[in-house]
Amino acid sequence: MNVVTRLASEIRLMMRRPERLQFAALCYRKKDDNNGVEILLITSRGTGRWVIPKGWPMNGKLAHAVAEREAYEEAGVKGKADVKPLGTYSYMKGLDCGFEIPCKVQVHALKVSGFANNYKEKGQREMAWFSCEEAASRVDEAGLKALIREFEQHSMFRPSANG
Repeated sequence: MNVVTRLASEIRLMMRRPERLQFAALCYRKKDDNNGVEILLITSRGTGRWVIPKGWPMNGKLAHAVAEREAYEEAGVKGKADVKPLGTYSYMKGLDCGFEIPCKVQVHALKVSGFANNYKEKGQREMAWFSCEEAASRVDEAGLKALIREFEQHSMFRPSANG
């Protein structure tokens, strides 16, 4: 099999595989006036797009614990993520080699209780707090936009983390 034929075969196989699964944290805090919530967005390191902290599964860690860890490593966020996910969204993840793979992201709400002074990706990303509507307008993925808007509608009735 020549290189081109083999590469084409591998690409077809890659496109048929199920979406890869990632876990994410939708980091939030109550507004100063206690009237609604704000969402923390960070920029991706590669493209500078506004995103939420997310990462790949980790051996021995539950999904919400992975979301907490990614929030800490990428944004220095301290807090507890809800065990029950808010929902999922899909996107195409760009790889270093130029290909894109489909990814499904399971999102967990994380109530921010503080920030670390030093963390793994400090200085590599921008961070900012946004109203839910503004956060939804800044992210690219339609499914994430919908999750943020739905979160805002239900945020006034949210139980405590892990509830």
